[in-house]
Amino acid sequence: MLKKVVFIGAATLLIVGGLLRGDALAAPVDVNAAISNAQTAADTAFMLISSALVLLMTPALAFFYGGFVRSRNVLNTLMMSFVVMAIVGVTWIVWGYSLAFAPGNPFIGGLQWLGLNGVGTELTDYLKGSNPVDVVSYAPTIPHQAFMIFQAMFAIITPALISGAIAERISFTAYTLFVLLWSTFIYTPLAHMVWAKGGFLGLYGGIGALDFAGGTVVHISSGVSALVAAIILGPRKTYPDRLSPPHNVPFILLGAGLLWFGWFGFNAGSALASGGLATIAFVTTNTSAAAAALTWLILEKVLRGKPTAVGAATGAVAGLVGITPSAGFVTPLAAILIGSITAFICFYAVSFKHKIQIDDALDTYPLHGVGGTVGAILTAIFATTAVNSAGKDGLLRGNWHELPVELAAIAVAYVVAGVGTFIILKIIDATVGLRVKEQAEVQGMDINEHGEEGYNEEFGDRISISNK
Repeated sequence: MLKKVVFIGAATLLIVGGLLRGDALAAPVDVNAAISNAQTAADTAFMLISSALVLLMTPALAFFYGGFVRSRNVLNTLMMSFVVMAIVGVTWIVWGYSLAFAPGNPFIGGLQWLGLNGVGTELTDYLKGSNPVDVVSYAPTIPHQAFMIFQAMFAIITPALISGAIAERISFTAYTLFVLLWSTFIYTPLAHMVWAKGGFLGLYGGIGALDFAGGTVVHISSGVSALVAAIILGPRKTYPDRLSPPHNVPFILLGAGLLWFGWFGFNAGSALASGGLATIAFVTTNTSAAAAALTWLILEKVLRGKPTAVGAATGAVAGLVGITPSAGFVTPLAAILIGSITAFICFYAVSFKHKIQIDDALDTYPLHGVGGTVGAILTAIFATTAVNSAGKDGLLRGNWHELPVELAAIAVAYVVAGVGTFIILKIIDATVGLRVKEQAEVQGMDINEHGEEGYNEEFGDRISISNK
């Protein structure tokens, strides 16, 4: 027995000693490579989480919009957001990403990345061979596909925003065709011009407009398109005399809260890496939303006597829209001003929309179009290279030239979105038609467009009193 114990102990010592000796003779660790790998892992994880947060914003938008409409239209309104995840989730892979971000001309990307051909897990050098020559990747510490899927989430939520202006009356078939065409012919050129290498408006070889996370590409484009769509489609049959109040205010608060939560991925993720810049964008996003919600509530209290839950939700969204183009270019104190100013102007924009009686059903243009425009202008005023050296100083830092550049980018976004939406809607109207029939609109979109109800209240089987 003693011999067995000695033998096992000796064998164990030999094995452990060999392993330790092997470690001692191993090649020294490449510290720089280890740090680089760790940074890539951290940034990739951060970007995938940010992508998921941005995707969450689309069902959040569905609940935000769904709470405003009549109960008989809630499913249709929710579906108008959910179906975009399906449509753009496919088209972005097949052709959208290539048209938006592949090297091409100043206004549209090339076709070399169709079906994600050549878009893999490479970190860099996938932009080599195009101007400007010093830009060889969009984000050097994350895989190319991670950048692609992050941008896909922006492409998904942008056309969904438009649905708020045309709710309760557009045919679901017409809407799906609109999303397909709009995301292809309006969103991809604007994304390319502002964010892609060689784009006409952006920092990578363009005129140098600042748009950190989508003031022009997302909010101005969707807001202007929403306004045009509301005018072409015409008002609801109940507008303006027989409008119903929001059928579910908790839905509105839930949607706004989830939008606020998802917006951290939207703005902080636009840093394209974890670290200091993402932190700044996170802080400014929260600060602006809080300042805007507070401003809206104060305005309601002073002018209307009572601060409302709907007002708090609407104000927060206005602040989130306003900070989007500048989140990674301004200080937290500037974010307070941006949120408050945006909320103040959007508050009166909503009132003005009611006065001119354009049936933008859920105030998409007053919030996103006006808010995005105000945010873009304020970016040119408050931006500072002390926050982001890759950006530019704004007017308050002595750079008077940035304001006309930003105004030019705003004007391009207005023209592309406005004219393009007009053409697309006219084509759809001439082919499949835009609106549901009047009887279907009065009866409700849910039962007529989808054959189901949100609450089983309107047309469900019931035992009448005469049959009891």
